[in-house]
Amino acid sequence: MSGRLRLGVNVDHVATIRNARGGDHPDPVRAAFAAAEAGADGITAHLREDRRHITDDDIHRLMEHLAIPLNLEMAATKEMLEIALRHRPHAACIVPEKREERTTEGGLDAVGQHNHLAPFVARLAEANIRVSLFVEPDPRQVEAAIRLKAPVVEFHTGRYAHVDNEAQAEELRRIAEAAALAVKNGIEPHAGHGLTFDNVAPIAAIPQLAELNIGHFLVGEAIFTGFEASVAKMRALMDEARG
Repeated sequence: MSGRLRLGVNVDHVATIRNARGGDHPDPVRAAFAAAEAGADGITAHLREDRRHITDDDIHRLMEHLAIPLNLEMAATKEMLEIALRHRPHAACIVPEKREERTTEGGLDAVGQHNHLAPFVARLAEANIRVSLFVEPDPRQVEAAIRLKAPVVEFHTGRYAHVDNEAQAEELRRIAEAAALAVKNGIEPHAGHGLTFDNVAPIAAIPQLAELNIGHFLVGEAIFTGFEASVAKMRALMDEARG
C-alpha cells in the first residue's frame, strides 16, 4: 500500500480536561480545527456509554463544522448504532468498551463476537459509513474481519507501546504481518493506541498501514508545546518514517 500515511487525531482527552471542572473549555471541536490546520487527515472521537469525555453535542458539532473526515469510535450497542446512523460520519470504528476501564484496554474479540457484530457491520455499511474493527494484530482477528466483511481493521498497538527490546520487536513483527494479511485480503489496515514521538517511527514505517490514530499523547504534549505544534511534529515524524 505504502504512500502517504494518514494521521487521525483523537480529541477525546481535550473533552476529558473540559469535563474535569465543567463548562465548555477547552473545546474538543476547536482542537479538531487546530489539528486539521497542523496536518491531521481526520478526527477521531469516542462517544462512550457513560459520556466520560466526548458528548452527544460534541459529535453534533463535529459533524456540522468539521471539514475533514470524522471517525466515530463506538461500542456495538443499539444506542450507538442509532447515533451513528443519525449522524452518518465518514467512518465508525467498533471498539470494546467496559465501564470500569480507564481507557480501551485491548482489541475487540471479532472471532468470539461474530454473531453479535455482524448486524452492526451490515447496518453501518448500508448507510455508507466505513466500518473499522479495533482488534489485536492476530491473524484470527483479521480472518474474522474478512468474514464480517469489514473494509478496515485498526490494530491495537498498546502492547507494542508498553514493552521493550525483544518483546517490542516481536510485537512490531506481529503488527507488520497482520497488516500484510489484511491488505492481501482487501482490508485496509490502520493502527493506534499508546503511540508517541519516541515509538511511532517503526509503526509508521510498516508500508501496508494506511492510517494511525493518536490522541492521548498529543493532548498531553500540547501542555508543553501547544496542540498545533504537537500534531505537526507527529505528522513530520510519520512522514519521515514513511519517506
